[in-house]
Amino acid sequence: MVLTKPKIIDGRDHLLGRLASIVAKELLAGQSIVIVRCDEMAVSGSLVRNRTKYAQFRKKRMNTNPSRGPFHFKSPAMMVWRTIRGMVHQKCARGQEAFSRLSTFDGIPAPYDKQKRVVVPAALRVMRLKPGRDYTIIGDLANSIGWKHKELLGRLEGKRKADSKEFFEKKKAKAALRKKAEQECASELAKVNEVLESYGH
Repeated sequence: MVLTKPKIIDGRDHLLGRLASIVAKELLAGQSIVIVRCDEMAVSGSLVRNRTKYAQFRKKRMNTNPSRGPFHFKSPAMMVWRTIRGMVHQKCARGQEAFSRLSTFDGIPAPYDKQKRVVVPAALRVMRLKPGRDYTIIGDLANSIGWKHKELLGRLEGKRKADSKEFFEKKKAKAALRKKAEQECASELAKVNEVLESYGH
């Protein structure tokens, strides 16, 4: 997986910590990674439990000047970004370089909606979390603590999915026409196919 063009990971239904640790390893090895749909990633535990944990995290601040940090992000993409930051040694040059190879997004913005996306089976919730256990979608957690863009993102994602469905229907129709044309010309192409097969195609 390492040192190829950027990998685009669809974060939907992945567990945050498990995906973050795998991504951190890949970043340190030199791979560029883009994570989309961070708002649909999951963390184990109920929403009430995770809200309590976040409230405790919010209390951690500089005593004399809180504006100097630590900073508590409300956007799901920035929560994922911060989690991965803690897993690369980002105070040294190697860690900073690795971290610069990461991008995180809520939803699937323009250039990435038409590119191939992958999943990480080792971090999928259905593979790792026992059925019946509570889990929280990060977008719901963020919305409950003051993130203001859930409704906007829902509208944008709805439009993207509609466009994607329209494209896929056209693609299916085109493929069906091609298959039909190939079947109709099968007798004409028999000799050509024999020659191609003799050359290993």
